[in-house]
Amino acid sequence: MITKEHKEFQERMRLVLAAFAQELPHRISEIESLWQKLRSEWDSKALQEMHRSVHHLVSNGKTFGYPELSTEARALEKILKSLLQVTTPLDDSQSSRILQQIDALKRISIEQESKQTQDAASSAHDESALLPHGQASSLIYVVEADAEAAQELALQLRYYGYEVEVFNHLDKFRTAVQLRPDAIILMDVEFPEDEMGGILIMEQIQKELAQPARVIFISTHDAMAYRLGAVRAGGVAYFPKPINSTELIDQLDLITASQIQEPFRVLIVDDSQTILAYHAAILEQAGMLVKTVVEPLKLLGALNDFNPDLILMDLYMPGCNGVELARVIRQIDGFLSTPIVYLSSENDFNTQAEAMSLCGDDFLVKPIGAGHLVSAVTTRATRARFLRSLMIHDGLTGLLNHTAIKEELAREVIRSSRLNSPLSLAMVDIDFFKKVNDTYGHAAGDRVLKSLARLLKQRLRETDIVGRYGGEEFAVIMNDTDAASAAKVIDEIRTVFSRLLHLSHDEEFSVNFSCGIADLAHFSDAVSLSEAADKALYQAKQRGRNKVIVNAGD
Repeated sequence: MITKEHKEFQERMRLVLAAFAQELPHRISEIESLWQKLRSEWDSKALQEMHRSVHHLVSNGKTFGYPELSTEARALEKILKSLLQVTTPLDDSQSSRILQQIDALKRISIEQESKQTQDAASSAHDESALLPHGQASSLIYVVEADAEAAQELALQLRYYGYEVEVFNHLDKFRTAVQLRPDAIILMDVEFPEDEMGGILIMEQIQKELAQPARVIFISTHDAMAYRLGAVRAGGVAYFPKPINSTELIDQLDLITASQIQEPFRVLIVDDSQTILAYHAAILEQAGMLVKTVVEPLKLLGALNDFNPDLILMDLYMPGCNGVELARVIRQIDGFLSTPIVYLSSENDFNTQAEAMSLCGDDFLVKPIGAGHLVSAVTTRATRARFLRSLMIHDGLTGLLNHTAIKEELAREVIRSSRLNSPLSLAMVDIDFFKKVNDTYGHAAGDRVLKSLARLLKQRLRETDIVGRYGGEEFAVIMNDTDAASAAKVIDEIRTVFSRLLHLSHDEEFSVNFSCGIADLAHFSDAVSLSEAADKALYQAKQRGRNKVIVNAGD
C-alpha cells in the first residue's frame, strides 16, 4: 500500500526529474557555446568551466536515468581532462572528436528525454521503499495481578513522564494490545491461574501480531526456566522482584530512544539546484533535516545558522572546488570534527585515505541510490554525534558536562540579551548526598544522580538546557522564562523527586534537593547570573533544605 508520504515523495521526485529533462538542452547548449568560444580564443578558465559542466552530466545522467548520456559525457570529459593537463595547442583530431561528442549529447537529449524521465521516476519511487519510517511509542502497559503493586509501579513510571495503563486481568490486556501493538509491555510472569501465565499469553499474542511486541518481564523467580521462557516469548529484558526502578527506567529509555532522538541535520553544497532537490528529497523522506547551499561562497552563513551533523559536498563547483571549501570549514572553530563527505565520480579519488587527506572524511560515488545515500549519511552522522557526545556530556548522567553547560549559558545569555527575552538559571543540589553514599553505597548514589538527571530532562521543555555542574549539583538554563515561572516549574519537580523511591539491597529510601534561581532581568551577564543562583542555592540550604529560593538581586 502506498502511503500519503510515499505519494508526496514520488511527486517531488517527478518534479525534480522533469526539471532535469527540461534544463538538459540548455546545459548542452552552454557546453557547445563554451566550445565555440574556445575555438575562437583559447582560455584555460573557459576550459575548466566546460570540463565542470561535462563532469556534471556524467554523474547526473546516471542519477536521472540517462545512462547513454552519461557514457558519451564521460568520453568527452576524458578529452577535456587531458587538455587541462597539457599546454600544447589543440590539434584537429581532438577538435573533431569534441564536436562529435557534443553532437552525440544533443542527439541523446532529444531522443530519450520522455522515456528516461518516466523510467527514472519509477526507479526513484521504488527506492523510496528503502527509507525508514515510524517511531517508537512511549505508552506502557503494566500487566500485574497485584493491583496495589501495579498502581505503585505505574505511579513511579508516570513520575518520569511515561503514559501508563494498568491491567490486572490477562483477558482485558489481550484486547487492549490488539488495539495498540506498539505499546511497551511490562508483564508479570506469575498469575493466580498459572505461575507462568504472563509468558504463555505473550507467546500466543506474539504469533498474532505483524511485528513482535516489546515486552519486559518481571517475576519473583530468577530461575533459568523462567528467563528462558521469557526470551522465547519475545522478552527484551527481565527484572526479578523487587524491581530496581532506576534500572527499569534505563531499559525503558533505551527502548524509546529512537523516539526522542533529534533528526540528523545535513547540509548539502552543490551548484546544481536539481541535484540539491533530488538529494534533499531523499534525505528528508528518511526523516532528516536538510539545508541546501547552491552558491559555495555563501556557505559560512549556512554553517553557523544550521549547525549541521554532516556536510555533503560536490567536488566541482564554480568559484571554488569542494576540497578548497573543506579547508575553509576546517579552519572554523566548532566545525573541526563535522564530517565532510564528498560527492564524486568514480575516478575523482583512488582511495578513501586520499579523500581524508583532503580535509574530508569519506566520499560517495555518483550516482548514488536512495538507500545507499541514507545509509551512508546515517552511519557517518551517528558516529559524529556519538563522538561529540563523549566530548560534551557527563558519562554518568548523559547531561552536558561542566564545561559544556557553562558555554551554553554564555551563548544563551547573549541570545536572550539580543532578543530582549527572559532567561533563568536554576542551580539544583541534592540534599545530604554524602549521607546517601555513606549509608547506601556509591552505586546507590550514582543511581540517585541518574534518577534526578532523567527527571529533569523529562519534566522540562526540550528548549531548556540541563547539565551536571559537578558532583551532586545540576544547572538548568530556562529560556524565555522569568525567575518566578522557573521557580514554579522546579518546585514541582522537587515535589515529584521527593516521592521517588530508590532501592539499595532491598531497602527503599527517598531523597530531596534544594535549588537556587536567578534571572537575566536582575543579573546582566553569565558570571553574575551564575553567582546569584549559587547564592540563592546556599540560602536554600541554610533555611532547612528541600526548597527553592529565588535571588531577586535585593
